Amino acid sequence: MKPLLLTLLTAALLSAAAGASAQSLRIAYADPVSSLDPQLNNHAGDRSLALHVWESLLERHDNQTLPGLATSWKTLDDTTWEFYLRKDVKWQDGQPLTADDLVFSLERARNVPGSVAPYSSSLRTIASVSAPDPYTLRVKTTEPNTLLLQNIDSIYIVSRHVGEHSSTEEYNSGKAVIGTGPYRLVSNAQGDRSLFERNPDYWGKPPVWDQVDYRYIANPASRTAALLAGDVDVIDKVSPADVKKLAATPGVSLFAYPGLRALLIQPSFHEGPNEFIRDNQGRPLAENPLRDVRVRQALSLAINRKAIVERILQNTVTEANQWMPANTFGYNPQVKNIANDPAQAKKLLAEAGYPDGFQLTVHVPGDRYPLAPETLQAVAQFWARIGVKVDLQVVPWSVYASRANKNEYAVTVIAWGNGTGEASYGLTNVLASADAGKGLGSSNWGRYSNPLVDQALEQASSEFDDGKREAILRHSVTLVTDDVGVLPLFHYQNIWAARKGLRVDPLLSDRTTAMMVSEEKK
Repeated sequence: MKPLLLTLLTAALLSAAAGASAQSLRIAYADPVSSLDPQLNNHAGDRSLALHVWESLLERHDNQTLPGLATSWKTLDDTTWEFYLRKDVKWQDGQPLTADDLVFSLERARNVPGSVAPYSSSLRTIASVSAPDPYTLRVKTTEPNTLLLQNIDSIYIVSRHVGEHSSTEEYNSGKAVIGTGPYRLVSNAQGDRSLFERNPDYWGKPPVWDQVDYRYIANPASRTAALLAGDVDVIDKVSPADVKKLAATPGVSLFAYPGLRALLIQPSFHEGPNEFIRDNQGRPLAENPLRDVRVRQALSLAINRKAIVERILQNTVTEANQWMPANTFGYNPQVKNIANDPAQAKKLLAEAGYPDGFQLTVHVPGDRYPLAPETLQAVAQFWARIGVKVDLQVVPWSVYASRANKNEYAVTVIAWGNGTGEASYGLTNVLASADAGKGLGSSNWGRYSNPLVDQALEQASSEFDDGKREAILRHSVTLVTDDVGVLPLFHYQNIWAARKGLRVDPLLSDRTTAMMVSEEKK
């Protein structure tokens, strides 16, 4: 950006900040929203938008389980939990919240038609839910599950009186968007923006803002420009290329926090030929080379992660050697950063029977994960150096999610959020053998399957001793690392920028909501 233009935009920002209403807030966000149905897809954008209108049985802040629509809970035995609901909560149409709404919600969320990222994994051990009285919810599990609280707090609660007569289409139209949360939906233009207003009957602490303009701007440079021009008050997922510029810009405050989201490469474990894997003459290979651990090791060793962190992400991320970042529950400190060793990678390819490499088509979404296409372009260059010639295909998320979920691609990329703050969440959704009936592997796009990893997840889920459970999870990291079940690249930071006078405090990793934004105390 030219200096004069930057000066003019900064001046506009300062002017806008001076005249902005304290009761309205304009947010530009990066993650696309697939639906207003809060139980359809476990996508970051969907979840961030939903938090304005919908609530959960429990809340999660700083990796702690806190009261939500339930004030307290207890276990009656190893497989029976009781939750006691607030008695002052009303739906936005005036009807009271009851335990029957919770029963309906937990049953509905198991299988919403059309989902490509279902919530079934969070409900996989629930055998039944019942309501002994209007303000008591009883949950029975198929087995002792120490992770039930972390699992169940991810489910947004919808009402029976609206939900049982509404499909996803009614939610998308706004007709069925009647929650218990701090804001009410005023209007929604899919792919553009949603407008919210304060819920005057909200049971909890009144929100700061009367009106919220929640605007989707996919391009990071465009989000930055919108902030500097005074068109919005807050932006999320600040581009690494803009961090230094915004930090030095008068009238702008930058907020960066450690994140839980990891960018992972998922190789396909599909047996037999794949249209996206060919020999050097362009002919389909009879067998999938990615099923050979030596090939996966070679691909991982060929990647210079440090160069990606420094040159592409400009040190706004941290190098990853596993799916959880350091100092989180289940992170294994014994696993070291993955070496960049092209010579060893070539040797492993030769041992696997591919001394001259092969051709590989890699798919990445162009409108979802910050700098993922640029990162995979660098990966393609690293792989080319060991003889694996890559055709990188950047596709829209709407196409990518559907095909990746069916294991149609040879190599996929996912930025996994690790939302519960412990390693079991990634195990359940990304690394467990995919089994829709059991609610496992809902985001295991490559269909990785390792019986020892599945066994570790089963053991961790039923282990109530924190020390023993963490040891099991750390062992699972070793198993996945040795098997190269996924190729971890880096952990994102969560970076927001706001006009001067505002403050952004994260509630949950990788979420952006109006409830996170307040006025700076003077």
